[in-house]
Amino acid sequence: MSVKKELDALRRRYGGHQPGLLGAWQEYAVLCPLVEGADGLELLFEVRSSTVSQAGEVCFPGGRAEAGETPQQCALRETWEELAIPPREIRLLGTPDFICNQRGFLLRPVLGLVSPGGMRGLTPSPAEVAEVFTVPLDFFRKTPPQIRGYDLIPQVPEDFPYDAVGIRPDYPWARGRVEIPLWQYRGHAIWGMTARFVRDILSTPWD
Repeated sequence: MSVKKELDALRRRYGGHQPGLLGAWQEYAVLCPLVEGADGLELLFEVRSSTVSQAGEVCFPGGRAEAGETPQQCALRETWEELAIPPREIRLLGTPDFICNQRGFLLRPVLGLVSPGGMRGLTPSPAEVAEVFTVPLDFFRKTPPQIRGYDLIPQVPEDFPYDAVGIRPDYPWARGRVEIPLWQYRGHAIWGMTARFVRDILSTPWD
């Protein structure tokens, strides 16, 4: 193949390309829904129904992005499907930092304020949501989470070609660690990736 053809192919591939995470096999988005409470803002959470994966866990509304969807569009669509809150009743406030899960997918949070009308019309889908509840931001600000974690340890196969790549069998493969914040609130455990998003929201300078 000629250099010109190779360069043309590369330009077609990367010219105007929106970079993503190399190797990511899927993207998800969640709405981190804020509501106005009597004493300030509160976060709205779901409990997953018994018919979906990770049943009984606390989460934000969200799910897998469809082709061509932005994180905002995905989060609003999923919130409508799960809680019957229409997009017009949610004022988007921004996009906090996302999580790259070690399994190879991206989880993108979207921060939004749900209107009083949206809350009045809230109707959880029984197929996906067992219950909903809110937690004041002030609770999180005053209550440090428990922190747990686990190590990501590489398991290198015995037949790895060390000689071919020029490294020794005692090569120091990179390891990692995942921190898991945990809050307990009125019988609900808020933990994992959901709690990591909460902790990021709490890092906001409030003064």
